[in-house]
Amino acid sequence: MVEMTGAKALIHALEKEGADVVFGLPGGANLPIYDALVGANLRHILVRHEQSAAHMADGYARIKRKSGVCFATSGPGATNIITGLATAHADSIPVVAVTGQVSLAMIGKDAFQETDIIGIANPCTKYSFQPRMPGEIPEMVKKAFYIAESGRPGPVLVDIPKDVQQATSDMKFPDLIKVRGYNPVVDADLSEVGKAVELILKAERPIIMAGGGVILSGAFAELQTLAELLMIPVVTTFKGKGAFPENHPLAVGPIGMHGHAEANKIIIEADCIIAIGARFSDRSVGRFDEFGKGMSIIHMDIDPAEIGKNKSVDVAIVGDVKSSLRTLVKLLTKKVTKKDPENPWLRRKKELVQYFSENLKDYSREITAKKSLKKLREILPAQGIVTTEVGQCQMWASLHFDVISPGTFFSSTGLGTMGFGFPASIGAKAARPEVPVVDIAGDGSFNMTENSLAVSVIEKLPVIVFLMNNYMLGMVAQWQRTFYNRRYSGVHQHHCPDYVKVAEAYGAQGIRAQSMAELEKAIKTALKSDVATVIDIPIDPDEDVYPFVAPGTSLKDMITGG
Repeated sequence: MVEMTGAKALIHALEKEGADVVFGLPGGANLPIYDALVGANLRHILVRHEQSAAHMADGYARIKRKSGVCFATSGPGATNIITGLATAHADSIPVVAVTGQVSLAMIGKDAFQETDIIGIANPCTKYSFQPRMPGEIPEMVKKAFYIAESGRPGPVLVDIPKDVQQATSDMKFPDLIKVRGYNPVVDADLSEVGKAVELILKAERPIIMAGGGVILSGAFAELQTLAELLMIPVVTTFKGKGAFPENHPLAVGPIGMHGHAEANKIIIEADCIIAIGARFSDRSVGRFDEFGKGMSIIHMDIDPAEIGKNKSVDVAIVGDVKSSLRTLVKLLTKKVTKKDPENPWLRRKKELVQYFSENLKDYSREITAKKSLKKLREILPAQGIVTTEVGQCQMWASLHFDVISPGTFFSSTGLGTMGFGFPASIGAKAARPEVPVVDIAGDGSFNMTENSLAVSVIEKLPVIVFLMNNYMLGMVAQWQRTFYNRRYSGVHQHHCPDYVKVAEAYGAQGIRAQSMAELEKAIKTALKSDVATVIDIPIDPDEDVYPFVAPGTSLKDMITGG
């Protein structure tokens, strides 16, 4: 037991949890916390907007594989982080957000900069805490990290009134805690795994559909072992992109609205789908009533609430994906005979890849999204980390940027948050400063959080913004071309701003690449730079993303373009 203020207890509790970086912005209601930061063993990264703090913590968490931490003050500071928490919640990312709150006596009195942030945050967090006494803080922080990181991960909010931060108490920092009513399932039911084995052995055209849960559990080796044992194709959801090396002979790529044509085609020809850590979202499978018709479906997920939510399944394996895959592989190894790498199903996979490689044409211009991303992949080291903004740039990345080293690619997939990629890339760089980090961006999304250039420069976290610039809200414009007879409304950005000058104004490096030779030189220059680099790449405003599965249609209705 040691006496200290609530604010000091918070900082000490964060240090005990292994936090080493905090992304945040001070204000009146969290000043005691910022005072307690002085001399702490925590690196504080001052953001320019609280939403970016949450996105940075999110990017840090995805790469570091532990909770990212962000701070905000009360009222508008707290509400500003909500979009970031909703983003983390949609993608199951562990983030611990700490907000200041008005003093206890002022709660509920419409005090200056007061909001009911607990009420606001409940739908987009795993749990929220509000200590009423300083002595509660150590246990609540311990619980926040445990809840955020265990089971299906997600964000947790700790909202601390200012007087609770300032008051002193004898503090006890627990080593172990229990959360009443919270018992996430970890070990799979062996009988269900046995049923899965029987279905797999009967199948003639089995396929693996790997989702984000594979990445969250770090089950890369287990997934590859399963695929190679069975010698069957692997598709991913977009959130699962990077769960399986995309240069592997069994890889087919992401499925869905802007998935690979061959992936969308082959999954509807399968007779057994092994869905691993995937939630059958509408953007991945199209119409729920059409997807999986006439097939056996095995669903592996740590969250029992996902089983049967969007799609009825034949076998449900609830538990940690890594552990479940190990058990499945162990049982299959005893029964599977050596598979022929030239079996009819794999021949069909090769046929589809070959067909679409020959029949999906790129635009004839020198610089296109596809050519630009292929050049980036050619030059960027395999272990380089890539995140994306949201929109056409995101879907072009899905189609044309192959992830070689598992776990090195991420994006805002569930919420689709514009402005996510750039601050998230800074968080990723803070987690892995020794590797290059690239944000594949579009101008519309980058505009929303470009002020984080100041953070990247001042904090010496040099990232690369690979800006495919059509001065257009490109995905919205594509939908207006497709569904609204080219009636454009609210999508033109009118060649404003000049991104090279914007970068230079922040002390970063700006390079405009208007040919493939200039682009190659720009990428190599950026990789050597010790400051953030924005590569401004002109993309024709009429360039569309194909293939495309329109909303409300099924994967078989895929549009492959002209």
